[in-house]
Amino acid sequence: MAFPFDLRRCRLLGLVGTAFLALGGESAGALPVADPPAPASAQEATGLVAVYFGVVLLIAAWALLGRLVRGPRPPAPRALLLVLAVWAAPLVLAPPLFSRDVYSYLAQGAMADAHMDVYTQGPAALGGPLADQVAPMWQHTGAPYGPAFLGLASALSGLTRGELPAGLIGMRLLALLGVALMAFALPRLARHSGADPAAALWLGALNPLVLLHLVAGAHNDALMLGLLGLGLVAARGRRPVLGAVLVTLAALVKAPAALGLLAVVAFQARAGRRPLPAALTTAAVSAATTVAATVTAGTGYGWIGALGTPVSPQNWALTSLLGRATGDLLVRLGSGLAPLAIPGWHLLGLLTTAVAILLIWLRLRLKPVYALGLSLLVVAVFGPAIRPWYVLWGLFLIAAAAPSTSVRHRVAALAGVLALAVLPSGGPADAGQLVLAVCGGLLGVVVLWQAHQAAQAPAVSPAPGRAA
Repeated sequence: MAFPFDLRRCRLLGLVGTAFLALGGESAGALPVADPPAPASAQEATGLVAVYFGVVLLIAAWALLGRLVRGPRPPAPRALLLVLAVWAAPLVLAPPLFSRDVYSYLAQGAMADAHMDVYTQGPAALGGPLADQVAPMWQHTGAPYGPAFLGLASALSGLTRGELPAGLIGMRLLALLGVALMAFALPRLARHSGADPAAALWLGALNPLVLLHLVAGAHNDALMLGLLGLGLVAARGRRPVLGAVLVTLAALVKAPAALGLLAVVAFQARAGRRPLPAALTTAAVSAATTVAATVTAGTGYGWIGALGTPVSPQNWALTSLLGRATGDLLVRLGSGLAPLAIPGWHLLGLLTTAVAILLIWLRLRLKPVYALGLSLLVVAVFGPAIRPWYVLWGLFLIAAAAPSTSVRHRVAALAGVLALAVLPSGGPADAGQLVLAVCGGLLGVVVLWQAHQAAQAPAVSPAPGRAA
């Protein structure tokens, strides 16, 4: 018999997990860089153990909550939203975790506020303490984000006057807004797709990747997905113009969301409108929205050329890994084709992505939300750059429209593994850090096992002759 659990225990276990994440992040997170850099300390090591201890508890709480959702008396969506709020609460004021990207956002916002060209210059051109916080590999790289996000980042920079603590809080509030929009859209899209709203919230919003990377990491993917979900809800509700505007704004945060326009057209076709007029109207609305957002942000159209930024050598991707391996092999064979290996694999990855998306839509055109989720997952896996949180692009919509429980289980297993894939500092791991991370995770497993054993232990009966 498994140890007893209910919604209250799941809520408490996840809260303990995120509390340890926040506490550990105070010494092991993606903290502002000291000048000169401080040497590693015992406090940082303890923080790393605490973070992975918390991650394991959070994953366990999420898995147990999933069993409740699949049980005979699943919690209502409103109760799950409360769980999300409780789990996220300790992370709201925690330092950035698992990535330093939020510092790039702030530096790029300051550049846009200063009327610098964020698409041809990196944060190094800004200079000063804010630019110093950006990871070295991105110091000289232009922004890969659209004018909708950079306009918000610029406004935030002006509002906070470039002060780092206020800027970090502002970026996290934007991420929380995105997560709130995701939670709003998920049950509505699930009902439209014939899926369970509670299961959609569990997989798409309470997922550890959402809490670790969208809330704690304050990634702008949250805003992209929130606007995308809201746009799909509007388009499904027979407001295709509003849907096209919102989906376009999502794409003007991060470009992959532009695939959502296919779903906007598909919704109109399902409502009885002819596909060609629907596509032309959607394209016209999207173009007008793009022009308006670009003019409002004042960043110009350099973002079109910056769409190639993810193809840069600094980004890790499956195609880059295969390209490097192929290039090394060609060098050993004395071939002059070695320099073409990485570009060739990138091209093959893009072609594979395009073909896969075409096949998905041909087969699932009557299930636009699910087709879009699979398409975005393909972009994340085979695209020119990949990070663990990129999987959320597709997982968010697959959660709302997965046709079977087995699909949800596979995606959930992938999310659970990826939740352990990045250090809280966002940097590369050395052997010592890996050992500490494993120790923290094992400590979490031991604590959970002891709780399981204690719950299974039979109650001790009072001795004869003694009062109970």
